[in-house]
Amino acid sequence: MQAMAPWTISRVPGVASGRSSGTAFGPFVWSVATAGDYSVDIGEQTQLTLKELDRLLAESGSSKDKLLSVFIYLADLDDKPVFDEIWAAWIGPNPEHWPQRACVGTTLEDSILVELVAIAARDEPS
Repeated sequence: MQAMAPWTISRVPGVASGRSSGTAFGPFVWSVATAGDYSVDIGEQTQLTLKELDRLLAESGSSKDKLLSVFIYLADLDDKPVFDEIWAAWIGPNPEHWPQRACVGTTLEDSILVELVAIAARDEPS
């Protein structure tokens, strides 16, 4: 039996000092995503945030169909119906790809309206 290469920690640089936007180790990926453009409304911030999450997951060897858990932070819980509609279109109709998720209202930095914290699976490195 041939020994497998050990897992290493890989990180996706964040925009703020001392933070990563994504970290991968073993079969797991942890990512945090925001829109980057905070001058737009909740619908556009949600679209941009999901696009950023797609990018972060791909960079770490994963994808939205491998999401295990997503924590959604909204600056205003009244925005949840808008978020949910965009989320449903993004995640798709296959329940095999739906992660466990939780949504909470909280105070977010600056003009951020939505922030996602995700945990996903990934394939073993070859």
